[in-house]
Amino acid sequence: MRLAIDAMGGDNAPNAIVDGVYEAIEAFPDLSVTIVGDEEKLNPLLKGNKDRVAVLHTEEYITSEDQPVKAVRRKKNASMVLAVNEVKEGRADAAISAGNTGALMAAGLLYVGRIKGIDRPGLAPTLPTIDEKGFVLLDVGANMDAKPEHLLQYAHMGSIYAEKVRGVNNPRVGLLNIGTEEGKGNELSKEAYALLQGSGLNFVGNVESRDILGNEADVVVCDGFSGNLVLKTIEGTALTMFKMLKEELTSSLTSKMAAGVLKPKLKNLKSKLDYSEYGGAGLFGLRAPVIKAHGSSNGRAVFSAIKQARMMVTGNVVSAIQTSLKQEGDQ
Repeated sequence: MRLAIDAMGGDNAPNAIVDGVYEAIEAFPDLSVTIVGDEEKLNPLLKGNKDRVAVLHTEEYITSEDQPVKAVRRKKNASMVLAVNEVKEGRADAAISAGNTGALMAAGLLYVGRIKGIDRPGLAPTLPTIDEKGFVLLDVGANMDAKPEHLLQYAHMGSIYAEKVRGVNNPRVGLLNIGTEEGKGNELSKEAYALLQGSGLNFVGNVESRDILGNEADVVVCDGFSGNLVLKTIEGTALTMFKMLKEELTSSLTSKMAAGVLKPKLKNLKSKLDYSEYGGAGLFGLRAPVIKAHGSSNGRAVFSAIKQARMMVTGNVVSAIQTSLKQEGDQ
């Protein structure tokens, strides 16, 4: 299996990318990686294993300030574009980037293309839950507006991913809403509820945003606007809480002494909320796996994104989605 990874995308590129790649090839003997980026910057970071780690040279890359679609069309030799093109040309099984999210979505659509039957791909991260099992949330920003049938497609894709990659038997699917009762929400929610109820999926009904970290569902679906708000709120709340805790626990000598006792517990709590352990956000609905790693990914987070992509390939997630859609269409 070979993966292609954009070495120039993300806040900590290329160092974190290379660190994650070498951790991954050590963990997975069946894995080879094509690192796409500037050889001058990459070569000093390489640690051998040339038979399994190849460099595809380019000096061009897409920045966070670039307009996504224009950048993909104009910067055809950008590291992100070339990584996705490796998948299109069949030289790689999946692509990964920690760079510009919009550009990666545009590159995925233009080069890899959508699965037949999927109207709009969805961006889906795995988020932590109180029991550490996690849940899949989609969409978190691939499409700001959605139709009820799009949410149904997200539910099918998320359910297959939860089963094939996360090992969840008969995944529970929830619909993000302002209340748990049937009939709550706007027209999108009400129509999507009816479709999900008759879908044959393990639909558990509406789920409120305050409950999603409590393991109410294995997959939660929503439109991209709502999903992005939820995602950023969770990230911001976690960061703020730890900042407030740090300030309180260093405010006096007594607090510092207490902090010394609590440090192992706080470290354990932080690890439960650490995005680096959950991989990236999969762009579901494409004809091959494309993973968006967190923009501030360190080496461990890059490793987790590679692990996620590998599991999507070995789990034949794309084929499973295609089969599911075909069966639904035949009914």
